Amino acid sequence: MRHVIITTLTIVFSALMLSCQQTETLSREVEATAYNSLPEQTHHHHPSITAWGDTLKPGMKAIAVSRDLIKLGLTHGTTVRIEGLEGEYKVLDKMNRRWENKIDIYMGEDLQKALNWGRKTVTISWEVEKP
Repeated sequence: MRHVIITTLTIVFSALMLSCQQTETLSREVEATAYNSLPEQTHHHHPSITAWGDTLKPGMKAIAVSRDLIKLGLTHGTTVRIEGLEGEYKVLDKMNRRWENKIDIYMGEDLQKALNWGRKTVTISWEVEKP
């Protein structure tokens, strides 16, 4: 009987804690370029492997972020919405330290699609947990 009460209290407490956790939507205007998993665009022998070790495949909705954005909550696996593009993108790569306030949108192996995108200023949004 005691085990049942403790288990029930644990479940109730967990449910209360989850209901108290809140998220906040952040947004930021950034420079957005595009990249491909092609050998000439990377320093790696495996151009489909990201800095975090994920394997990119054409068709994935993924982005790389400048390292200053990681400090704002755009960490590995964060879901991001990009103004002007449909769907949600995952943060799966990080950029060289020289870049700031920038994202790179993964466009598979379609070099022309990346070139057509060019360089744009867009607003991105993502959610972070409130403390």
